[in-house]
Amino acid sequence: MSAATQTYTAYRVMLRMEINPGMEADFERVWTEVGDSVTSHPANLGQWLSRSQDEEGVYYIVSDWVDEPRFREFELSDRHLDHRQKLHPYRSKGSMVTMNVVAHLASSATVKTHTEWEAAQA
Repeated sequence: MSAATQTYTAYRVMLRMEINPGMEADFERVWTEVGDSVTSHPANLGQWLSRSQDEEGVYYIVSDWVDEPRFREFELSDRHLDHRQKLHPYRSKGSMVTMNVVAHLASSATVKTHTEWEAAQA
């Protein structure tokens, strides 16, 4: 592994959510309002909401956890069920994928522009 490669142990959960047409702005607002119910859990390492540029009304929610057992503990909690109920009215379909993060490549940029980056590779 290069110096920029870091061992990063996390259990990652990625949700794909299809939001009902016209409800995207409300979904984003409510997701932000109720996000603390996820990120305040001591096993949560962070959470991200991304909107697809290729698929209309599709969002991806990625959250990292210290390990699978602690995520599953959260997943079965009353607080999580309440969180899901608040977001459910916006969703038409969804799926979940779980994975183990095995490495992380941190940015190693030392220049500020693409032109400088191209020149540095020569």
